[in-house]
Amino acid sequence: MSAFEFDLKITGGEVHDGTGAAGRVTDLAIRDGRIVAMGTVSGSAREEIDATGKIVTPGFIDIHTHYDGQASWDDELRPSIDHGVTTAVLGNCGVGFAPVREADHERLIKLMEGVEDIPGTALHEGLTWDWESFPDYLDALDRTPRTIDIAAMVPHDPLRVYVMGERAVFSEPATEHDIAEMRRLTREALEAGAIGFATGRSDVHKTADGDWTPSSESTREELTGIASAFQGLDFGVVQAVSDFNLERGEEDFDEEWEIIADYAKASGRPFSFSLMQRDFAPDQWLKLIARSEQLKQEGVDARMQVAPRAIGVFLGFNCTFHPFMGYPAYKAIAHLPLAERVERMKDPAFKAEILAQKTDKLSGPGSSVPPLADLLMEHIEFVAEKFFQLGNPPDYEQAPEHSLAARAREKNLPLMEMIYDTLLERDGHELIYLPLYNYTELNYDNVLAMMEHPQALYGLSDGGAHVGTVCDASMPTYLLTHWTRDRSRGRKLDLPRVVRMLTGAQADYMGMRDRGYLREGLKADINIIDLERLQAEPPHMKADLPAGGQRLLQGARGYVATLVSGEVVMRDGALTDARPGRLYRAGQDQVMAAE
Repeated sequence: MSAFEFDLKITGGEVHDGTGAAGRVTDLAIRDGRIVAMGTVSGSAREEIDATGKIVTPGFIDIHTHYDGQASWDDELRPSIDHGVTTAVLGNCGVGFAPVREADHERLIKLMEGVEDIPGTALHEGLTWDWESFPDYLDALDRTPRTIDIAAMVPHDPLRVYVMGERAVFSEPATEHDIAEMRRLTREALEAGAIGFATGRSDVHKTADGDWTPSSESTREELTGIASAFQGLDFGVVQAVSDFNLERGEEDFDEEWEIIADYAKASGRPFSFSLMQRDFAPDQWLKLIARSEQLKQEGVDARMQVAPRAIGVFLGFNCTFHPFMGYPAYKAIAHLPLAERVERMKDPAFKAEILAQKTDKLSGPGSSVPPLADLLMEHIEFVAEKFFQLGNPPDYEQAPEHSLAARAREKNLPLMEMIYDTLLERDGHELIYLPLYNYTELNYDNVLAMMEHPQALYGLSDGGAHVGTVCDASMPTYLLTHWTRDRSRGRKLDLPRVVRMLTGAQADYMGMRDRGYLREGLKADINIIDLERLQAEPPHMKADLPAGGQRLLQGARGYVATLVSGEVVMRDGALTDARPGRLYRAGQDQVMAAE
């Protein structure tokens, strides 16, 4: 018998329990991975953490990540673990790697590479492929201990390819037999522990070969047929991403919304979709909020996944995109290592040559580059009004006068020369931040309106994806720092509300009844945070993926400790050897707290 009453005690911290209530100073005690006592806790513990002057929160739940491949080879799941996340949900936007036949491995890799900007070479080397069915995939994930817990949704694209083969990728409508088989396989996956089903209908999403994604043109009958797999179940969610055919003209909006709404209704389960403001349809987000409110009135638990900042991209010579990638002079040296490219580009003669050129078209047949990239280059003089250098600490809500376009005017420099010189800073490692969405008015007032809506959910971090363009897995840290402490250009949010957005609200929506709150009987997923010191670091590129693939990472300072199932997995910014993270199986991991 142990000489200690508890495995771990956390004392003296200001506890924010995930309910949205004000914080209170109290102690917590943990035994066998669960919170067993709160209040003034007496009794000895194997380890005690003094949290005086710190806040103590539930571990954060990220409902929108893309670790579908990375989780099969990586036990760390960075960068999410660096930002207090203790549970990550995979399978969003309809892309993933199960179910799959061996003959379709390459097809799914190209799909993930194109849609989520994860290097195909890294996926080829890293994916273990020790599965075929979705239950097999869950079992494979379950075999690998990791830093944090994961849960997985059934992604529409691989399901469609598995059932329909070649017909799935040529926008052919599914037959009644196809739909019945997709419904059967979805139900099988749900009964094995999948936490939901996700579909993707965005025109921006393309495979690495530039083709439409398999599910993008699926019919109402297909979506509602698959969604009916949830009938009779008391768990699971459905998710969708759609730009509502925006690139084809807003006249298709009503029809696309009705398809999405019928899909949600057919499931009978909570439903969420991505919400953001786009410059070329600046009022569409308001229409979507109104439709979501109507859908809720019709009996659907409809939610909008919103981000706490712009949906942006980083541009740089080591990134997936930058403004010179289509210039003939640059294309001639694009194959060279970064140091050699930078050396060439510092040559005044090369600089004069490239600045005298125009960009070639980037999108088109055989290219995964979306037409949006060409549109942005066509209007670069306007777009550069939203080109910013983040600085240190990173500033994602900068005033218009800090843009590269404004600074070029101030210095009386041609815009493209200003961009060129900026990207060559730090020996070519400098990044330009372009807030594509949620920054139409060049402030975050509309982001605040989205976050404060009663049907809003925190989401869209895309952890594990877009690794050559973004690092939004840092959003939990940003939500805590910018919105409760640092914002100077408008109203803030109170700390208890933000903690609830990251924890209890997420658990409630996902149906995860064993986590999301600090309460006796619940799983001891906990963050201890020095809020005064908390700060996201500048993003940087690191070549640590399989096959030497590179990705943007972003660390943070101020996380004193992160616990998963009562074990410290991160201490003062450094990973420990503990790997308590497991697969969460929906409908099976339903341990309730003592009332």
